[in-house]
Amino acid sequence: MSDLERDPQEITCPPTDGHGAPEVLEPRLVPLGGPRAMTVRRTLPQRLRSLIGAWCFADHYGPDDVRETGGMAVPGHPHTGLQTVTWLFTGEVDHVDTVGSVQRVRPGEVNLMTAGRGIAHSEYSTPETTLLQGVQLWTALPDSARFAGRSFEHHVTEPVAHGPATVRTFVGSFAGSASPVTTYTPLVGAEIVLPAGSEVRFDVDPSYEHGVLVDLGPVDVDGTTVAPAALAYRPVGGTTLALRTGDSDGRVVLIGGEPLEEEIVMWWNFLGRDHDEIVRFREEWQAQVHGATGPATDAYGPFPDVWGSAVLPAPELPHTRLKPRKQPPR
Repeated sequence: MSDLERDPQEITCPPTDGHGAPEVLEPRLVPLGGPRAMTVRRTLPQRLRSLIGAWCFADHYGPDDVRETGGMAVPGHPHTGLQTVTWLFTGEVDHVDTVGSVQRVRPGEVNLMTAGRGIAHSEYSTPETTLLQGVQLWTALPDSARFAGRSFEHHVTEPVAHGPATVRTFVGSFAGSASPVTTYTPLVGAEIVLPAGSEVRFDVDPSYEHGVLVDLGPVDVDGTTVAPAALAYRPVGGTTLALRTGDSDGRVVLIGGEPLEEEIVMWWNFLGRDHDEIVRFREEWQAQVHGATGPATDAYGPFPDVWGSAVLPAPELPHTRLKPRKQPPR
């Protein structure tokens, strides 16, 4: 998915040690496109917290009536320095990218795309989809891997019972199940479904910080009630995670990982390390959008023929030099 905000903010994410009380991150509404476009609820990044492990972006959407909004319709757009993770609860989405991948993703399946130095892809909900609901997540690649080759992976997860809960792990290892998709820092991502009136406890890695994004709920996370679309942040050091539901079923997405001890700069769909990199990424993308040819103008891979002219130009950069966003003291 692309960040389609009209004036995307540059975000600098400094290292954090995660100490302090748990916090609940409330979402903000972001429309993806025109007046009939789907609206997403974004919990990462935000002013007070930009990273959970290497997870740097979290959009929650749906249930979206595709007949009213047109569903997901994101033309070809670029990414650098990150991995995109697409996870659906309801509906189907078709993915096409500049590696040559053409893949439909369904609930219980994960699409993971590694941008490396540069990749482009499109995402459209299928004609058969009537309701669309899911999350779009990004992870920041560490400096050692951010210029790696572009790639794409698809994995069908298997449900695992853990007490009353059903777990599907789509990144890393959790609750006795694992995903084979490639990661470049220690990470976990899993869907947890819990029936009404139940409680479950999980062992978690104390070296990880975690986020619990609620899809259906509310869900009690370690004694704190978290409403749908909000995200509960847990710092490093904890060894267990407790979830409890009330009168309604619960469904959450758990994300986590070792804190990324690097500062990253994120603007639009680009992750870099400074202003000049972001400028260069944008210029190279614009060159491809406007039809320039040659090795220097193929940073994002060859555009698929099915795109035609349906690609997104980059927004205008701010008139001032991009500067780090200030963060609370460690």
